[in-house]
Amino acid sequence: MARKPWTAIVAGVAGLLLLSACGGGGGTGGGALTLGFAQVGAESGWRTANTKSIQDSAKAAGIELKFSDAQQKQENQIAAIRSYIQQRVKVIAFSPVVESGWDTVLKEAKTANIPVILTDRAVDSQDKSLYKTFLGSDFVAEGKKAGEWLAKEFGSAAGDVSIVELQGTTGSAPANDRKKGFADVIASNPKFKVVASQTGEFTRAKGKEVMEAFLKSQPKIDVLYAHNDDMALGAIEAIEAAGKVPGKDIKIVSVDGVRDALQALADGKINHVVECNPLLGPQLMDLVKKVAAGEQVPPRIETTETEFDQAAAKAALPQRQY
Repeated sequence: MARKPWTAIVAGVAGLLLLSACGGGGGTGGGALTLGFAQVGAESGWRTANTKSIQDSAKAAGIELKFSDAQQKQENQIAAIRSYIQQRVKVIAFSPVVESGWDTVLKEAKTANIPVILTDRAVDSQDKSLYKTFLGSDFVAEGKKAGEWLAKEFGSAAGDVSIVELQGTTGSAPANDRKKGFADVIASNPKFKVVASQTGEFTRAKGKEVMEAFLKSQPKIDVLYAHNDDMALGAIEAIEAAGKVPGKDIKIVSVDGVRDALQALADGKINHVVECNPLLGPQLMDLVKKVAAGEQVPPRIETTETEFDQAAAKAALPQRQY
């Protein structure tokens, strides 16, 4: 597909910002506390819940939100952040599409004296002064939890255990870290073998497509490790279409904890889910107020998360918000 000219991208993002700004006048008119938020996109049920939490929490906190959807493109996020700098918002927050390549635009925000908060995903910048804090999950720990479940589930298995892995967006913090955490745990047992590993881009459609390819190329698959639930749900469709039983013929462990995955877990199609909490809005708005007021905040704030087996999924489903 042809790439859009840079000017068109900038114009498109600027249009999104204008359309999605809450309230009337731009900037910080009327003394409103204005937050510019550059979202990754809407690639999954998790991300949709994350966006709603941020929008609802900003409204409840009386914060004027300028919101943009980068459609999983780093250049769109950079254009959005530059637009927020030009609009002189009080605070900028964003969930970086990938970890690298942010120093230039973050230095521009710092020069403009606009504090930046990272949410959900981190950056690999060596200059920690370019942002005030990170709010989100420990993705390495999530990967370790998935690996620990597998080690327990297949600890007494005879022979090699063949694992396929659906990775998240290439270069993103959750994909890098969930892969590392999982690999660190299973490395201690030589019978655990990752026979295929490929990005499913955190989407259900791509998860299905890649799993179809795995099923054709791999004669034996015992376990699927998916970096998010949407890819796991897509993979279930591919597994069923191939005449296999998900959760039995191929055991599945995934990360997020969205309602559809917990339902699949309750139904026995997924075997274990590691939670990653998307409802960061209330904590983010609290941080926005603090950094706007010049208060010191911790450099890293992690969300509290759990894990689900079948019984826990059944118990959680009635109250699940996303």
